[in-house]
Amino acid sequence: MAAARGCPPAGSGDRALAELLLEFSRAQYRAKDGGGTAAAKVERIERRCLELFGRDYRYSVIPNVHGEVCAHYPRHIVLLERDAGRDPFESPVQVGKLQDLINRSKMARCRGRFVCPVILYKGKHICRSATLAGWGELYGRTGYNYIFSGGSDDAWADAEDISEEDSALRNADSQLFDKVRGHDIKLLRYLSVRYICDLMVENKKVKFGLNVTSSEKVDKAQRYADFTLLSIPYPGCEFFKEYKDRDYTAEGLIFNWKQDYVDAPLSIPASLTQSLNIDWSEYQSWDLVQQTQNYLKLLISIINSDDDSGLLVHCISGWDRTPLFISLLRLSLWADGLIHASLEPSEILYLTVAYDWFLFGHMLVDRLSKGEEIFFFCFNFLKHITSEEFSAVKSQRRKSLPPGFTLEEICMLKQRDRGSTTSLSSDFSLGMESSPGAAGSFTYEAVELMPAGAQTQAAWRKSCASSPQAVLWSRAQQSEDRLPSTGMVEVKSSSSSSSTHSDNFLRIGSSPLEVPRSRLLSASDRESRLEEVRSAFLASYSRTIGLKAVPPSPSGAIGGLLEQFVRGVGLRGSSTL
Repeated sequence: MAAARGCPPAGSGDRALAELLLEFSRAQYRAKDGGGTAAAKVERIERRCLELFGRDYRYSVIPNVHGEVCAHYPRHIVLLERDAGRDPFESPVQVGKLQDLINRSKMARCRGRFVCPVILYKGKHICRSATLAGWGELYGRTGYNYIFSGGSDDAWADAEDISEEDSALRNADSQLFDKVRGHDIKLLRYLSVRYICDLMVENKKVKFGLNVTSSEKVDKAQRYADFTLLSIPYPGCEFFKEYKDRDYTAEGLIFNWKQDYVDAPLSIPASLTQSLNIDWSEYQSWDLVQQTQNYLKLLISIINSDDDSGLLVHCISGWDRTPLFISLLRLSLWADGLIHASLEPSEILYLTVAYDWFLFGHMLVDRLSKGEEIFFFCFNFLKHITSEEFSAVKSQRRKSLPPGFTLEEICMLKQRDRGSTTSLSSDFSLGMESSPGAAGSFTYEAVELMPAGAQTQAAWRKSCASSPQAVLWSRAQQSEDRLPSTGMVEVKSSSSSSSTHSDNFLRIGSSPLEVPRSRLLSASDRESRLEEVRSAFLASYSRTIGLKAVPPSPSGAIGGLLEQFVRGVGLRGSSTL
């Protein structure tokens, strides 16, 4: 199942996105619905997604043409295997083995929405799914499959022991859960997923008195105890009706945590929160902006950890809150130049709308009819994550700096102490080679840093205070410690370090933090890229969904949302949307 190459794009720029949004707002996508005009449009959208994935990645495809794997997943499920040419990390996952595990495990999760890898970052799979199926759904679905498959349940791929498991299905629910959740755990382990982030505000979803869904955090047998479970409750799509009713203003909008059905407290291992400087005990007082920002910071911190573990994000059904955070993660990493590096703003926007939202079953038609505009919130929210505090690049650089020194101070050594290995003191050695280009453009050739004492740091800063290089860097980057936008990070192993000090060395850009040959973008680049995506979304949304969704008021004035669109596409003055 090799990567499809050279596929002509189905459309380009604004027109392609407008066509996608129109199709998205008119009909609910289902993989099993084939034939007719709608199928031809979906095929065009899928072809475009494959072409965009193929720009930067080698990938394989898991076929789901008739919804046989999952009725509301893409008909061509993409398994990203390697960033072609930039990222040295390669996924060890084999598509055949993955497909087998998916067929065995899909019954374990609500609506059959199994754990599916959707983003590849530093060799780690970022996955999405629904939550675990509960007793009601699991027995209902297995019984249905048993009857209509002529007495055998094709959810169980073990042909040799169907009769034994058939007895377990009907007589012992604990054995049933052991079976299906056991396969789910095997799938998670095969994808190297360690972290599971649960966005549900409930421990279990209850309908008509039945627990129709469950979650890993309340599995009675503690089958998921070996995973790092994070309960990060986030309001469901119904809450976004309030967002719309407040004229699409998220600031000051706080979820009511005292409602009867809300019983899942926030729970995050302390080891994952120490570097974030967030008071998590205050989460119930956060408004929608702050809550979304803090959760995104947490997810970025997790995927930037030094281990090779992947991440699973899920809510209940996995088609509202889940795509919100998957889409924000994809766009944030892209804005940093770390994934989908060759895609333009209009292209990454098309990809995330089409793949993360449309083809994974977000019910936009239903949500629009109810005013639950979580889809619009996602892309309008980009204005709140443009700063460097949301950058994965910043997080990587912070980990690589020696204690007590800022990036600017290290960079000043390029000019002042070029090539020196003893410029600071015996406590701090640095070798750095200048690269040609504009001032501030440099390449790390070999960097070895040992902790310097407080007195050494203070003395060095004092001696540099009036140097031309210090003035240059101070003016160029007064408040931001970032790499210049023209910088390239490359690392070669050094043989000059002393073995007696090897445990104390920090190497900037060294594995697993390095991203060789990929362009590290500055904060201003990140901001402009995300603003381009947001502006393109607002413009296209206003011409398709938005203009039809908000009728004019009796006085002839334009309603709140439409007014925002009009300003957003430049037909009126600037907006603080």
